[in-house]
Amino acid sequence: MRKLFSILLVFCIASAAAPLQASSLIPSPPELGADSYILMDIQSGRVLVEKNADQRVAPASLTKMMTAYIADREMEAGRLSMDEETTVSVNAWKTGGSRMFLKEGTKVTVRELMHGIIVQSGNDASVALAEHIAGGEGSFAQMMNQQASQLGMDNTHFTNPTGLPDPDMYTTARDMALLSSAKIRDFPDTYDLYSKRHYTYNGIRQPNRNQLLWRDKSVDGLKTGHTDDAGYCLAASAERDGMRLVSVVMGAASEEARARESQQLLNYGFRYYETFRLYEGGEKVTDARVWKGAGDRVDLGIQEDLYLTVPNGAREELEPAVSVESVLEAPIERGEVFGDLTVTHEDSTLAERELVALHSVEQGGLFRRLWDTIKLFFLGLFQ
Repeated sequence: MRKLFSILLVFCIASAAAPLQASSLIPSPPELGADSYILMDIQSGRVLVEKNADQRVAPASLTKMMTAYIADREMEAGRLSMDEETTVSVNAWKTGGSRMFLKEGTKVTVRELMHGIIVQSGNDASVALAEHIAGGEGSFAQMMNQQASQLGMDNTHFTNPTGLPDPDMYTTARDMALLSSAKIRDFPDTYDLYSKRHYTYNGIRQPNRNQLLWRDKSVDGLKTGHTDDAGYCLAASAERDGMRLVSVVMGAASEEARARESQQLLNYGFRYYETFRLYEGGEKVTDARVWKGAGDRVDLGIQEDLYLTVPNGAREELEPAVSVESVLEAPIERGEVFGDLTVTHEDSTLAERELVALHSVEQGGLFRRLWDTIKLFFLGLFQ
């Protein structure tokens, strides 16, 4: 077992010219009239508010976010394109519920179907796209479940691409927040579809049912849903001053209620919290002594950017600490793990990351290796 030593690094993150401020007073999160809900920051992944976030519920048309996500994945892989055409089947044409009003036997592009799914919440469009990608709804549902597993949606199971009621189909507010975040993070080029207020197809103009698109200019997505079993649901996202939040409300009492409750969550998060980058991926966090190497120091850092979401005014109170292996011997390869970074605030751990070598250190010459071996021997005696 290699010995570890800890170096506490407490420092001011803000500009030296900025005055030190006490943490803001934060009221309790709003109590919403919904079965379950969650508020999450996309960059840091921190959950700011939650209630029954892991309770299994019917997903309703929030299912269509996964249907569209699968299409995005297929386009990324080169197996699908927006201009590609498919023929509307009888099965798709007959699908009930909200509709894009496709006609059996007509040609329709993937771009039109994506608009029909996202803006108009068309069940017929969802079935048509699923059939085009996977040959049928059952095969497409398998793809949906495989993708859900990869995204960490551990309490979700899909049986169709529409969200129409099925006793074997379920999700959670947390899983829908993960899916919403993945959409925004992985496919920003098609995310603008979720902000469109209207779409016209077959001479029929239909509005996006996300009322927040009209009420709050910072809101730019995502998806509504409603069935008798699910109640009224809304996954929403907004960005203000570089901070992006996702809220998911499941089981509200009405269209107005789901919009109102979602707005409360978003306003609460933006008012009382801030998100910032503490360390950049590849940035030096600390360094360490290297024995038996061509060089005697190695820079250590984290591999990806570290974002934190904290109460307003609390960033000056953060306490980053590093724990590094006591003896590092060359050769050292870039990317090797040699310690950990832990960031705490008021005895709560906000983040933990591995510290890796930011560059390689080759083995030193014979004399250097022998000399360092002798020094390590005597250091070991005194320890």
